[in-house]
Amino acid sequence: MYDPVQLRTFLTVAQTLSFTQAAGRLGVRQSTVSQHVRRLEEATGRPLFFRDTHSVELTEDGEALLGFARTILEAHERAAAFFTGTRLRGRLRFGASEDFVLTRLPEVLEGFRHEHPEVDLELSVELSGVLHQRLDAGRLDLVLAKRRGPGDERGRLVWRDRMVWIGAEGLRVDPERPVPLIVFPPPGITRARALEVLEREGRAWRIACTSGSLSGLIAAARAGLGVMAHTRGLIPPGLVRVGGLPELGPVEFALLQGGRPTPASEALAAAVLSGGDRLSRPA
Repeated sequence: MYDPVQLRTFLTVAQTLSFTQAAGRLGVRQSTVSQHVRRLEEATGRPLFFRDTHSVELTEDGEALLGFARTILEAHERAAAFFTGTRLRGRLRFGASEDFVLTRLPEVLEGFRHEHPEVDLELSVELSGVLHQRLDAGRLDLVLAKRRGPGDERGRLVWRDRMVWIGAEGLRVDPERPVPLIVFPPPGITRARALEVLEREGRAWRIACTSGSLSGLIAAARAGLGVMAHTRGLIPPGLVRVGGLPELGPVEFALLQGGRPTPASEALAAAVLSGGDRLSRPA
């Protein structure tokens, strides 16, 4: 009833929220992406996306199909791996941004380890800026991190969202006083974005808390010490959006390869791309 090719297209649109970006990632025409989605909508009898000339969003039925689509595709991949008899081996150095600490990335990695037990997977969790530096220095093979900003098109787009200001419930930012910021240390990409936006709008700011750990930042925010810039889809429990501050704009997460791809790095990249919807919401 549900074509795996169409389901993969559906997941890619759900992750990128763009028919154009999905077409680029899949290497097909945008009309093909639209056709796949239309056929899935005909098969389910439900609309899967709200879309207009400016935005694409999942419907409630689209959200429901995410889990089914992922399960079907994982079954296909397990069957293919079993019957091809491919055994991947070797060392794979993978870096993931701090943003994914509280997501379901561990499930994606667990599935990869189950499918490829002879791959020695080494995981590094760092700030996106640090991961970019380590990849460029040849110290990582594959990285899942924020793109540096507008115009950065390196790697394969995994997920697009917007950045928002968050803080403790009831927190109000006094427009007459410097904005109290909770930030990662340099070279944090989120930190740089927050400071750039505030300075462009002429808003005074002060650093209320600095931590290299996402857990540390969340603790400070829950204590009401200030506001932090964060990805909209990953707002931690106990924190809410805070208004009255300049818009932070979009954010993109991408997979970047270091050097020549290996069968192991390509297999993990495929697992992350196919499970991208798990990364767009907290665990």
